[in-house]
Amino acid sequence: MRFVIIGGDAAGMSAASRAKRSQPQMEVVVLEKSSDVSYSACGMPYNIADPDRPIEDLVVREADVFRQKQDIDLRTEHEVTAIDRTAKSVSGIKSDGKSFDISYDKLLIASGASPIIPDIPGFDLEGVMALKSLGDGRRIKAYLKEKRVDQVIIVGMGYIALEMCETMRSRGIEVAMVKPRPVFLPWADSELAEIVRAEVEQNGVSMHPGHTIERIITTSDDRLQVVCNDLELTGDMVLVAIGVNPNTDFALQAGLKSDIKGAIAVDRRLRTSDTDIYAAGDCADAFNILTGKKSYVPLALRANRAGWAVADNVCGKVTELPGIMGTSVFKVFDLAVARTGLNSREAEDNGFDPISVTIKTRSRAHAHPGSTPIHLQMVADRSSGKLLGVQMVGREGVAQRIDAAAVALHAGMTVEQFSQCDLAYAPPFSPTWDPLLTTANQLLKKIG
Repeated sequence: MRFVIIGGDAAGMSAASRAKRSQPQMEVVVLEKSSDVSYSACGMPYNIADPDRPIEDLVVREADVFRQKQDIDLRTEHEVTAIDRTAKSVSGIKSDGKSFDISYDKLLIASGASPIIPDIPGFDLEGVMALKSLGDGRRIKAYLKEKRVDQVIIVGMGYIALEMCETMRSRGIEVAMVKPRPVFLPWADSELAEIVRAEVEQNGVSMHPGHTIERIITTSDDRLQVVCNDLELTGDMVLVAIGVNPNTDFALQAGLKSDIKGAIAVDRRLRTSDTDIYAAGDCADAFNILTGKKSYVPLALRANRAGWAVADNVCGKVTELPGIMGTSVFKVFDLAVARTGLNSREAEDNGFDPISVTIKTRSRAHAHPGSTPIHLQMVADRSSGKLLGVQMVGREGVAQRIDAAAVALHAGMTVEQFSQCDLAYAPPFSPTWDPLLTTANQLLKKIG
């Protein structure tokens, strides 16, 4: 069997490695359009913060390791541009301009996603950059080294934008953030979002939500100016961080189905609408465990897990993934911000009758030194009492606690059941009543 994989990062290389372990005799071919494979994309903002740390430190495994130790036919600088489902082959262009064509028995599309670049004048100017691939990180780091960058304008205010905001400030660079939509962190509880915004502004960042960007121009002194309908921001570099689009044009042109946001539609075994073709990672959709509906939340754990599942299915071990909860956490200056499950608006949109509570409590026991505020919001379904989602903001203990909430959601717990969980207590780590339990108890009172 020839197992061909398009894409050589998380999902692709996870699938390739697992398939080779399961069936060493299988021919596994990986086609990657860049020269980079198997790297920690999530670590790029933190690497860029350190001018002396090579970006190559983020590479988890070199390409030659896959080739020599695992006998994987890894072909870098091979960009797939078309799939012929009838002939069961893929074709594309190599970096030298020559074309290639290769047949498959089973195919995995793990082509990832690309940053959204607005179709607005000036977004193609030198110094206007985005951060998604290792090549992007390499270019940003080189630009900061070679140019004098005193001020950066960040277009967007999501996860990557906020992480890069902290990165730039750590290097002594002034930062202004701008976006068209007026609401900061629209998925977050408004009280929690204001805490995050205050943290960003206290670290010297100017924030400008609600401004429509009309163009980017080069000024007379060779700087960049972001021109909005009612605002002008000038800097030495512009970072675009407004989200990503799945790299699926060639797959959709081949007739594969999409259900949401242009991502390739897959079933719980990661099969596409063609039974010989699988999709995984940032190019594919997933089921939401709470709603049973399709969602598009491109995150690293799902990509790696989906790659494993595809390899198992290709090798004959039937594997189904239940889905995702959208669990995530990110750091912005001294705060950790996390969520899992649904917020109130999402719950209502999916037919629930949401009820929520937002509280502020302590991260440690009352008398223990170092305790800091921690803010939580918990959402439940009023009629069934089922736990639907949790959001959290604080300076410590956030990433660990959100995982407990995620497990409860996976288990389908009610708020009452969750309130009875036996969570660990010691003064350096928590009050006697963990903040999660306190929030659950407060929500139970509202549910009645």
